[in-house]
Amino acid sequence: MNIVETLAGTLGVKKTQVEAVLKLLSEDCTIPFIARYRKEATGALDEEQIGIIDREYKYLCNLEKRKEDVIRLIDEKELLTEELEKSIRACTKLIEVEDLYRPFKEKKKTKATEAIKLGLEPLAKKIMAFPTNGDLNSLASGYNMPVEEALKNAGYIISEWISDNASSRKWTRNFIFNTGLIQSKKKKNAEDERKVYEMYYDFQDKIKYMKHYRVLAINRGEKEGILSVSIDFDKERVLENYKERTIKKQESFVVPIVIEAIEDALKRLILPSIEREIRTMLTDNASEEAIKTFKDNLEKLLLTKPVKNKTIIGFDPAFRTGCKLAVLNPYGEVLEIATIYPHEPHNKKIEATKILRDLITKYNVDIIAIGNGTASRESEFFVAEAIKGLDVKYNIVSEAGASVYSASKLAISEFPDLTVEKRSAISIGRRVQDPLSELVKIDPKSIGVGEYQHDVNQTNLSDALDFTVSKIVNEVGVNINTASSSILKYISGLNKKCIENIQKFKKMHNFKNREEIKTISGISDKVYEQCIGFLRINDGENLLDKTKIHPESYEITNKILQELNLDINNQQTENFKEKVNFASAKELSEKLDVDIYTIEDILKELVTPGLDPRDALEDVLLKSDILTIDDLKEGMELTGTVRNVVSFGAFVDIGLHNDGLIHISKLSKEYVSNPLDVIHVGDIITCHVDKIDKEKEKVNLTLI
Repeated sequence: MNIVETLAGTLGVKKTQVEAVLKLLSEDCTIPFIARYRKEATGALDEEQIGIIDREYKYLCNLEKRKEDVIRLIDEKELLTEELEKSIRACTKLIEVEDLYRPFKEKKKTKATEAIKLGLEPLAKKIMAFPTNGDLNSLASGYNMPVEEALKNAGYIISEWISDNASSRKWTRNFIFNTGLIQSKKKKNAEDERKVYEMYYDFQDKIKYMKHYRVLAINRGEKEGILSVSIDFDKERVLENYKERTIKKQESFVVPIVIEAIEDALKRLILPSIEREIRTMLTDNASEEAIKTFKDNLEKLLLTKPVKNKTIIGFDPAFRTGCKLAVLNPYGEVLEIATIYPHEPHNKKIEATKILRDLITKYNVDIIAIGNGTASRESEFFVAEAIKGLDVKYNIVSEAGASVYSASKLAISEFPDLTVEKRSAISIGRRVQDPLSELVKIDPKSIGVGEYQHDVNQTNLSDALDFTVSKIVNEVGVNINTASSSILKYISGLNKKCIENIQKFKKMHNFKNREEIKTISGISDKVYEQCIGFLRINDGENLLDKTKIHPESYEITNKILQELNLDINNQQTENFKEKVNFASAKELSEKLDVDIYTIEDILKELVTPGLDPRDALEDVLLKSDILTIDDLKEGMELTGTVRNVVSFGAFVDIGLHNDGLIHISKLSKEYVSNPLDVIHVGDIITCHVDKIDKEKEKVNLTLI
């Protein structure tokens, strides 16, 4: 197998693109660096495509290594044929290689190995020759045991031979997957008080069409002892296929013995194994789909538009222990911490209102960010009433992961003298000011924008989410003079030691230019190359240091400015922007002998230096009054923020305690196979009330 050609064909890209990516990766280049600064080599492949090439290449390399190992192991037994070697080399999946290797594996103690020890392999071979002359008594005599026992044991050997047939296994696996049903039933005495798995009490679906979220749901129900899960298929058709494949002469007197061996092989060896493989395949595919959803939701959440230049109160709601308030200046620095007790059992609403209003007035607060955890709804009622007459708004912020951060070593090191709840209030407020910088402090799995996250492959989930965080952090870039260690750890090329040394330098004085970063211990030439384009110096000596332009392209940038007769110091003038906008990237590329991708990126940065991609997104939805379920009527138009997207639809914060649900069927008049094709986390949408269930406090919404 030519791995590069296989990859190129599978991914629909050129062979030269794959070769370029693999070469750059072998030179210790990071995926964000390759995607941003080596477009001329890769043909502008993005991070996702480069990541797929990286993963698939490793898989195919492992596949090739396993093929070589299997060929060597079979050859050592002097059983390798030219045809078998050709079949192994033609495999495209590991499971196909293992199927071919199965007959040659060293077997543990089995019924067949015990029968072979008894000397019955010759009898098994005689049976499989399908003799037509003689009878069973004469055939099975002379093995130092009764004929019936000899035939039974020889049958075990034949069963194993049938089970080890790679072609038959492949046919069976494909037949069951394409025609079979997966079924689930409620176990007899199982308790499902909240009826979480009610729709799966008596459920069946075609295996090949089974939705990934249903696979994960029945897996969880099975794990919790509520559901029993099975696979149903045409067993008679499978048996007939094995008879056709195995029985060479129907007139042979050994046919009944062989049929018994086939039935034994299917029941004991083949079907249980293949059913496990299919369940594993379904789970792996479902896990992959769920991880994709989580990745997409996380990406959109990390790209939530920051609220800049605003003084904010982070509000961590609670009942008995009181609501914690953290006043933050526009840079996220803590100005004051307070605790109020407006709810049960204290009910000190008048005192709480005075404290809150005094803080708003004292610090000229713009926004109150209320966490959406326990007592959130009650706190929203309180805040909406307390701020009447003041020029301040509020919004509801997802608390997911805030408690994890607040109790972490990082939070303790940041605020050693504060309680967990006070740290949480700070985190809630900062999530509005700069969501990305705050969310990177939390394990991505704790952010809560996925589905069935505890039921998927945890290693794959962590890898995928870390990849997503790294992708977004590098896409946005960071101001090195204000960046925390938490966000720097995701910057291309930087390791823990480099980050520690950067932070030590900053304690003495700020970086004035990118050149100074070279002087930091641990920042080798390679590390500098990989990281520097993603590190900004906003108030430095060189205006290019605040852009995404890599220092390796500064000379080219200056040549472009000369060609356009422009001065970088006039970057903010309309004349400067107009000339850059009308410049021909193609002409500059040809004249300066530089690839067009680099020219285009430089021109873009000259017009919008260091542009934060989040700035182009919708503003955070701010409110000044509350909405209750009693205020709603079917057909009413509402504005809301998408909190989570799952396989069956999207949950939208419309201001109620519980998010409203837009079912997948209500996302569009057209058929929608994946909600992510229509809607994303963080979207601010206009929707309509579809159904109201006041008893369950549930609201169904529609975009149609």
